[in-house]
Amino acid sequence: MVETQFSIVRYHADVSQAAQVYDGMTPLTAQDIADAIVYAVTRPFRVNIDEIIIKPTDQAGAGKVTRH
Repeated sequence: MVETQFSIVRYHADVSQAAQVYDGMTPLTAQDIADAIVYAVTRPFRVNIDEIIIKPTDQAGAGKVTRH
């Protein structure tokens, strides 16, 4: 879960409903993803990054989120 404008678009500009998606948990930010991309593209040419999986610590899987 990455907190972006996606939820606002998904809920047709209903900011309150979009915020509920992340209630009780700490989602990733766009900056977190950008940092991972910068890391990947700045590795030496000999390095092959085949896969990166990034999840917030509150998310165990696609539908499994720990809410506090």
